[in-house]
Amino acid sequence: METLNLWLATGLGVGFIPVAPGTFGSLWGAALAWWLGGKTPARQATVIVGLAVLAVPLCHWASVAYFSGGDAGSIVLDEIVAFPLALLGLLARRGVPAARRWPWLALAFAIFRAFDALKLPPVSWAEALPGGLGIVADDLVAAALTWACMAALLRARRRYR
Repeated sequence: METLNLWLATGLGVGFIPVAPGTFGSLWGAALAWWLGGKTPARQATVIVGLAVLAVPLCHWASVAYFSGGDAGSIVLDEIVAFPLALLGLLARRGVPAARRWPWLALAFAIFRAFDALKLPPVSWAEALPGGLGIVADDLVAAALTWACMAALLRARRRYR
């Protein structure tokens, strides 16, 4: 069971990539966002919340048991479950979900990675929460900020087209 937990917390081992494991973990999140793009916004939200609730104890356990506490770079489950929030319910043109349009998915990915890497407030404030909650919450805040940017960009695109 411990091996399974570690495997999940590290994104099926992606977290052990020596360079930019969070970026590689976020690629799993992009795949999840693309898949969720075919679901209703309510279904998307349900899956994201459910995965986030499961990720908190898994990330906490991995942090304490294997990585001496804190938000170790090898723990990427938080990026995986948070990224789909960045595109939750957003539509590109003709009612197609933004998560199903590669340019919008790529832009959201870049914005999310910037928010996650820079850790500016309020992302840093969320990271200060204890244990697995802080590990997951900072990525959820980064994804929420990304969602706000993407919503504004999509609205502007429709307005000025």
